[in-house]
Amino acid sequence: MARTTTQFVCSACGATYKKWAGHCEACGAWNSIHEEAALSAAGPAKKTLGAGRGKGMALSSLAESEAPLPRTVSGIGELDRVLGGGLVPASVVLVGGDPGIGKSTLLLQAAAAFANAGVKTIYVSGEEAAAQVRMRAQRLGLGAAPVSLAAETNLRDILTTLDAERPGFVIIDSIQTMWADHVESAPGSVSQVRAASHELTSFAKRRGISVVLVGHVTKDGQIAGPRVIEHMVDTVLYFEGERGHQYRILRAVKNRFGPADEIGVFEMTGAGLAEVLNPSELFLSERDRPASGSVVFAGIEGTRPLLVEIQALVAPSTLATPRRSTVGWDGGRLSMILAVLEARCGVGFGGLDVYLNVAGGMRVSEPAADLAVAAAILSARQDLPIPTDTVVFGEISLSGALRPVSQADQRLKEAAKLGFASAIAPSKMKVQAESGITVQRIDDLAGFVETVFGAVE
Repeated sequence: MARTTTQFVCSACGATYKKWAGHCEACGAWNSIHEEAALSAAGPAKKTLGAGRGKGMALSSLAESEAPLPRTVSGIGELDRVLGGGLVPASVVLVGGDPGIGKSTLLLQAAAAFANAGVKTIYVSGEEAAAQVRMRAQRLGLGAAPVSLAAETNLRDILTTLDAERPGFVIIDSIQTMWADHVESAPGSVSQVRAASHELTSFAKRRGISVVLVGHVTKDGQIAGPRVIEHMVDTVLYFEGERGHQYRILRAVKNRFGPADEIGVFEMTGAGLAEVLNPSELFLSERDRPASGSVVFAGIEGTRPLLVEIQALVAPSTLATPRRSTVGWDGGRLSMILAVLEARCGVGFGGLDVYLNVAGGMRVSEPAADLAVAAAILSARQDLPIPTDTVVFGEISLSGALRPVSQADQRLKEAAKLGFASAIAPSKMKVQAESGITVQRIDDLAGFVETVFGAVE
């Protein structure tokens, strides 16, 4: 029998080491190296694969046509949107989010919805007893849903039960609690999470079962465990939101069966998560009067146009190094915009603290928000409000030029639907359809500063 050895593996990138270290040289992560049992090595009579040892593959032509993938619709419109139109058979979905954000609530509602739609559904909890899940279901008004519950962490027992029951939809809450008895390490370790994910994914593909895996996240917001898990699964969803806000964002960062970066918006209520059918109107609900530092950005999230309010505050600093604070926006990109304003437009921010916030707990990563961020900062610095019926969008280059952005028609149509009358956008923007909004086209950031704010000292 081959002797079992140990090795040390980085949970962030999967690099292996012969001894423990506090710093991973491959990816630069700290305190990410953990001990695990290595795979048994082959004996001294190692053999290489030769011709004829395997089974021939079935090859097909690239030109062959495939039938559209069948999808099961849950009836929760925001969830179906993020999944790409519904749940695909034999697919594996990984859902991550901060503790207490509402992952279990969302998936219990999804389990009840699919079960009521005629899909045999099993909910396996490794963190709670079945009685606790049942109490939550009764609190949400889902006690009568035909969902089968189980509280189990042994992966072998779970797969045996699923093989016998043959459900159509399975939820595993969570993958970090699963324990594979053939792996010599503790539950939650890198090797256990990797083995459990591989077994569940392979089982789902063989049996045609749709599986949802719940994953814990690290302090950086990434799903805990080896990154190979995200490569194994078909879809990766992040459930985002601020504890102080009642709104939650379900965001697809990977989807083999639909568009990535699609979002679904929910509101946390006493009866569970409720769909928000018009997120733009929701995020702009408190804009009743003009205020300096407040600008509406016309953005695109996946296939959906979304209008959000960007807020800025510029105040004198008492620190040697002025503070730059952002919520819902990349801090590095804020520094870049401030540098372009100073170098290309002569607008300095030395001795000034700059705070930036995306209202409603939303996160914006689109470069098209550059111009809206610059407008909010300048508005706060000069104490001059932007008209409340104006939307702003455009990307800022390091030369100070304004670059056009994609899907301008959809942005303008969404703004017109919500009653906006004008827009500020790059001059080279292509608009194919008439939206009814007056568009003010500007070539560069210096022209924007002069046109909107005049002489800035």
